[in-house]
Amino acid sequence: MPSLFDPVQFRSIRLRNRIGVSPMCQYSAKNDGSATNWHLVHLGSRAVGGAGLIMTEMTSVESKGRLSHKDLGIYDDKHIEPLKQIVDFVHAQGASIGMQLGHSGRKAWTSSKGDDSLERLVAPSAVNFDDGWKTPEPLTETEISDIVEKYVQAAIRADKAGFDGLEIHAAHGYLVHQFLSPLSNSRTDSFGGGFENRIRFLEAIVSEIRRVQPKEKFLAVRISCTDWIDGGWNLEESIKLAKKLSTLGVDFMDCSSGGLSPRQNIPVSPGYQVPFSEAIKSQANISTAAVGMITTSTFADQIIKENKADIVFLGRESLRNPQFALTASNDLDHLIEYWPDQYRLARP
Repeated sequence: MPSLFDPVQFRSIRLRNRIGVSPMCQYSAKNDGSATNWHLVHLGSRAVGGAGLIMTEMTSVESKGRLSHKDLGIYDDKHIEPLKQIVDFVHAQGASIGMQLGHSGRKAWTSSKGDDSLERLVAPSAVNFDDGWKTPEPLTETEISDIVEKYVQAAIRADKAGFDGLEIHAAHGYLVHQFLSPLSNSRTDSFGGGFENRIRFLEAIVSEIRRVQPKEKFLAVRISCTDWIDGGWNLEESIKLAKKLSTLGVDFMDCSSGGLSPRQNIPVSPGYQVPFSEAIKSQANISTAAVGMITTSTFADQIIKENKADIVFLGRESLRNPQFALTASNDLDHLIEYWPDQYRLARP
């Protein structure tokens, strides 16, 4: 029976434990999408703190796909070097690091509500996020193919920067999720309608990235397992999707939920999303990551021991406690060898 501090391996990437740092927007990039010292310190400190896997915030495959002007991008070669500095530092601390690739679609540019001066807003269909938000323009099939190619080029740049793997952001109401959900996708072509058509965009991204990504590096997909709205994307479809993605080379599913619509009704409580991870892991026969209000070492360890996930991803708790893994080793009375020498006075 695995526990929180047992290593786990995806392809050739061996994580020293099963504690991950979730992708979290920091709104601290340069206006051109380049990483700054903030990202180095933010991500690097979690590696120093003992986490096994560090994930970047959603990093956009094109400029107009960013959520705000201060979000990371990987759409230009100039983005590679500052990211490589972060990767090298994280590796020096013994942790692994992945990049989350994404595109915000109709949610791009947080200030886009009613501002006609901003870049063109695109989505699967002309359905806006909420009243008062700009209505996006539907993507043509040629534009869809162009965006898939942007994911490919982003994957190549991420590899040059030295990342150990990638996660495709298909959750939280961003572009890929907008294709998946019938609430935001009303297309009548091969990318809309039934389940098989709505997942086609994501399948294309996964297949094309796997074609260029080194086979030893991992590929994950974060999904919203349910929209929390009747008639929206649901857990049954998520399980079907996970089965398909596993055949295309996806190594684990990062199981979150919601974000597509302000009409969602989420019963928030500690571990409220863990059942999604458990269901997909058991029914789709694929590794999973659990997220959502996991705030204690004992709870995180319990999730792993009960085989409900292979990794636990921490968001807000990792912000509150960058040394979560180090303190968890004390809480669980588990001796680890990767306490930083600089912190030796705090070592048990």
